[in-house]
Formats: sequence, structure tokens, C-alpha cells
Amino acid sequence: MATPGTVRSGRRGAGLGAGSGGFQLALAADEGTLGTYPEGTKGSSVFVGLMCPLTGSYSADGEDLRRGYVLAFDELNRGAGLIGQVLHGKRGLLGKKVEYKIADSETNPNTAVQHATEFITQNKAIMISGGVASSEVIAMGKLAQQQKVLYMTGASGSNDTTGISCQRYMFRSQCDAYMVAKAIAPILVKNLGKNRKVVYLTPDYSYGHSLTGSMRQFTEPLGWKTVQDVVAPFPSSDYSSYLTNIANSGADTFVNIEFGNDGVASTKQAAQFGIMEKMKLVVPNISTYFPDGVGPQIMAGVYGTQEWYFSLTDRYPNSKVFFDSFHKMYPDIIPRWTAHIAYMQMTLWAEAVTRAGSFYPPKVIAALEAGKPIDLTLGPVHYRAGDHQLVRPVPVVVGKKQSAMKNRDDFFQVVEVTPGNAVMAPLGETGCKMPPVT
Repeated sequence: MATPGTVRSGRRGAGLGAGSGGFQLALAADEGTLGTYPEGTKGSSVFVGLMCPLTGSYSADGEDLRRGYVLAFDELNRGAGLIGQVLHGKRGLLGKKVEYKIADSETNPNTAVQHATEFITQNKAIMISGGVASSEVIAMGKLAQQQKVLYMTGASGSNDTTGISCQRYMFRSQCDAYMVAKAIAPILVKNLGKNRKVVYLTPDYSYGHSLTGSMRQFTEPLGWKTVQDVVAPFPSSDYSSYLTNIANSGADTFVNIEFGNDGVASTKQAAQFGIMEKMKLVVPNISTYFPDGVGPQIMAGVYGTQEWYFSLTDRYPNSKVFFDSFHKMYPDIIPRWTAHIAYMQMTLWAEAVTRAGSFYPPKVIAALEAGKPIDLTLGPVHYRAGDHQLVRPVPVVVGKKQSAMKNRDDFFQVVEVTPGNAVMAPLGETGCKMPPVT
């Protein structure tokens, strides 16, 4: 397996623009020059540019994302694993090897856009992917629309990603905040009871406000009362002043929306403030290494969701195929859900290119929008054409007691897997006004 390049640089801004217009379903009959096509397809290989936050607040999640990409392209080029199974053992894509480089986005949208721009202009990337913070993802989505280069997102939980910031060239596989909140709300009320008083800790950017807003939308009609929403800058390291407000809020339930390193820091500091002794902790979207960071004593009994969890190998045969491949490449590491996102997105893209029979962006987009179910690690999934949100299940989990953990990674019990069709926001309520393909 070839070692991929890793690009790191300082932060610089980059100009952005996005097309606008009504939703169109267009498929060009004749292929022309568009974006990096056909320049990026000349020769025996094509290039993909990847942005992973290997430093910054979401670095642990970014490293897991990186591992998923490395596995996906290794198996794509060998015709192996789940991606090889989906492509019927074909090596590469349309007879070409897929080459790639990974850049450190630093959990910063300007840096992410800078690297993505370089990959598009210098390497003629036929597709870009990556990002963990929704701010990174939304910024790269605008760039992809402007440059007419397909973008398969990394992790992004904001409703805005496939809502008001939707792009014709951007496709998102992670559950959005609406899906997470709609799936978990009835389970919270069933297990923790009605008439709870809730305080939120919200990171001050698109993802944070989306998830807090959606949680309130679905828990308040069921009896939960929001007593305060404490908003903290993103990123943060010292949460003392915000936790003082939370401790004095009179709430009996603490819903922590913080993610990645920020989620770990805020939760450990909350425990030091004694908040866990008088409030029930809920983490609606649990980041990949959050349980490792806070430890099983805090994690036990905490409800949340995971984009994917390794115990789903017992439920979905293709999850086991992915898990076994990952474990073979990384024997000492259990895949987390950001690695799963990377692998799933690359598989969905490769399948669409193969079905389209072309790298021409309008044809690949049309294949992705066609709604053809692809049986992957969570069963059959497909993209909704109107907003490019993947219709997929939402696993709801609860933290295990340390005595019940079978190994160091066995933090959760999956309590329910909610079908995607049951939790998708109505298209008319998303705010998505899909730009044209050309």
C-alpha cells in the first residue's frame, strides 16, 4: 500500500462563491469541459483531494477520518473489501487508478478551502472530500459549487449543510441535527421521564445552534422544558464561566452539544464543578473519541447517537466486512464513525461514477440523485435528490457501566436503530434551494 502524501500549511483565506437558482434535474447528453473535467481524467489515473483536521479541536475525529480514507482507496485500487464488493471486484475506477493526498484542515474553514483550492487548481482533483466541523464543510461546499467539482463531505451535523447551504456539487452522508433529535427525543423521554428541566451548552457556530434548536424542537412538545441555552465560543478550552451558569440554572438535565476535544474538555470540567452529581448528562451527537476522553464512569448511562458503531456488525453483514478490513489494516484500532463516513462516502461516489460510466460531474451527480438504494454498512441507503442528504438509519446508544464493557472500546449499547425515512426533515422545511448543475 502506498503511503499517501500529507499537506500542512498555515491559515490563509480564500475567496468563495456559489451559484444559485431553482432545483433542477439536468443530465447533459454530451460531455463538455466543466470544472476539472476532462483535464483531470487524462492519463492512467485520477486525483482526489482530502481535507482532514489533523490538528485543532476536532483532531482525533480527523485522524479517524484519515484512516477511513486510506482504507477506502487501498481497497478501491485493489478491487477488495466492501468497496470491491459493490464494484464487483473491479480495480480502480473506469480503468484508472485513484491517487490522493491528505491535507490538514486544522479544524479551520479557511485552511480547508485553501487546501481544497490547491488540489483543484494544481492537481486537477476530480473530487474532493473531508472536513469534520460543519463550518469547514459548508465552506468547501461553496467552493465545490463554484469550481464545479464534486464534494463528498466528511463529518457535518448541521442542518444548514443540506439546508440553507445546500449545493448541487455537495453530498452529505452523516445524520443531520434534525434526524438525530427526532430519533433520540422519544427515547430520552421514555427512559429519563417527562417534565425535565434542561440546560444546553452550545458551541457558537452552525452545528451547535442546529443541534440545540432541533433538540428543543423535538423534546419540548414531549414535556422537557428548556431553562437556559448557554452559548460558548468555538473553539474553547476554559468553560468555567459557562459552567457556572449551568450549575446555577436549576436544571436537572445537562445536554452538552460540544464536540471533539471541546466536548471532552467541557464535560470533564462540568464533572469538576459537581454538575454530574445533580444533573443527568445527555450528549446527542457523541464524537468519536469522546468516551475515551471522559472515561466510562462519566459515560455510563449517557444517551446519545453514533453515526455508526462497531457492534452493528451483528445486525448488518456489510458492517462486518468493513470492520474486518479496517481491523486488518489497523490491528490495534477499532474503527469509529468518522472512519466509517470516509469509507461510506468513497464507496457511494465510486459506485455512482461506475454507474454513470463517466467522471463528468453532471452525470455523476445525476447518478447520485437517482435514488438507487445501495446496500452498505447500514443496509440500503440512498441520497435524496432535493437536498443531497443521505437517507440512512440513526443508531441511538447509551453508555455502558464499566463492569459491562467487554473491551476498552465497548462503551455503548445500541438501544434503537431508527429508520432514515422516519426522521428525515420534510424537503420543504429544509431551506434548501438547490443551485444548477452548470
